[in-house]
Amino acid sequence: MSIRQLEPTALWNHFADLNEVPRPSKHEERVIAFMQNFGRSLGLETHTDSVGNVIIKKPATPDMEGRKTIVLQGHLDMVHQKNNDTVFDFDAEGIRSYIDGDWVKAQGTTLGADNGIGVASIMTLLASQDIPHPPLEALFTIDEETGMTGAKGLVENLLTGDVLLNLDSEEDNELTIGCAGGLNTNTTIRYAEEAASPGHTGLRISVSGLKGGHSGIEIHLGRGNANKIMNRLLYGMYERCGLRIASVDGGGLRNAIPRESVAIVAVPEDKMPAFQTELAQRSEDILREFHSVEPDLRIAAEPAPQPQKVMASADQTNLTRTIAAMPNGVYRMSPDIPGLVETSSNLARVEVQGGVFTTLSLQRSSIESGKAEIAQAIRAAFELAGAEVEHSGDYPGWAPNAASPLLARMVSTYEQLFGDKPHVAACHAGLECGIIGTHYPGMDMISFGPTIRHPHSPDEKVHIASVQKFWKYLLAIVQGTPERG
Repeated sequence: MSIRQLEPTALWNHFADLNEVPRPSKHEERVIAFMQNFGRSLGLETHTDSVGNVIIKKPATPDMEGRKTIVLQGHLDMVHQKNNDTVFDFDAEGIRSYIDGDWVKAQGTTLGADNGIGVASIMTLLASQDIPHPPLEALFTIDEETGMTGAKGLVENLLTGDVLLNLDSEEDNELTIGCAGGLNTNTTIRYAEEAASPGHTGLRISVSGLKGGHSGIEIHLGRGNANKIMNRLLYGMYERCGLRIASVDGGGLRNAIPRESVAIVAVPEDKMPAFQTELAQRSEDILREFHSVEPDLRIAAEPAPQPQKVMASADQTNLTRTIAAMPNGVYRMSPDIPGLVETSSNLARVEVQGGVFTTLSLQRSSIESGKAEIAQAIRAAFELAGAEVEHSGDYPGWAPNAASPLLARMVSTYEQLFGDKPHVAACHAGLECGIIGTHYPGMDMISFGPTIRHPHSPDEKVHIASVQKFWKYLLAIVQGTPERG
């Protein structure tokens, strides 16, 4: 059975069409053109702003003209991640999705349900001929995953809507009314290289099999970070057995918990027994530590050609100490909202190559001072090591409004439809609502969506029944929009 046969068929077909279009963050040209053509093919007012956001407006159906205008918002970009053993070209191929029981998954790659299902639902409303609705303004933003560029570049007076429905949450029983802000930290250190001495054995040390996942909503699960684990394997190994680092390639996108890391090293032949003993002990400790949350974690050391150049020993000690000192994971839990991560950091990328050592990380917090504090801690650690440190991509959080009229209506509608109360919460992910709210301070906003598991990783999946539930709920909210006051 194809996903195009799932209910609601119009939504799943739009999702399948969208997944045929490559749409990595910062390279959304093709999906922007796709969405422009979609809106114009329907005869709807379609506009693209200066940063690449696509806005499509649809007039109200008869007898709904006096209702409040709804802004339906989702982001066009998706996280492109694949397993190392998956042969797939994101630039040329469409996502290969399939049905696995109650879930839709992708073959060895991210699925793009984040935020493809939300975007597809908006497309379904825009294309519908038989769904009553008030005036609709569809806002498709770009670069949500790596910089919030689209939301930041949104101009005032482009939208006229009274309320905004952000369709980018990932639990079908949850209404999100607040989120964390974020800040990127980039570090660069130049290190000395020297020729590898004769009598050394080349080795390829790998960390793989980690779950990875979303660096916001899954950061509290205690999953392994491939970059931190690799550093634990390398730290102090020059002193213990003469190990020299030639290169490190770990992680990828800063909003994904890194799943894999590879290091090329050289070990003196006469120190190999000591190295093997030390690596075996460290690996055993790490595997035992993560056995319940990372059952597929693998640590391996395999023969490799002896590298020609290695990092100078003093620089190696300095840099592995710096990575060891860098905060990673949950930094502080909220003292006010039980179970909510307040502040965190994700060491997303470590690269050692050709005399240059770089890291990419993302700090999140629902409190601006908390975000600044953890970013400062990371800056201090790297500046002590002599690194150049750059902060970029700063975006604000979204402060909850418990008195929101939209929230009251959505809670009541949920109870009527499903006979239960929704979970009203703030989340540790970065949503665009806070940024959009700075451009449109009077707009009432809620975020919701279907159940999606493991976004930003090749294990990403979306629950089929929850998509049906989400669609039913969205229709009820849209059709129940009140009159303008």
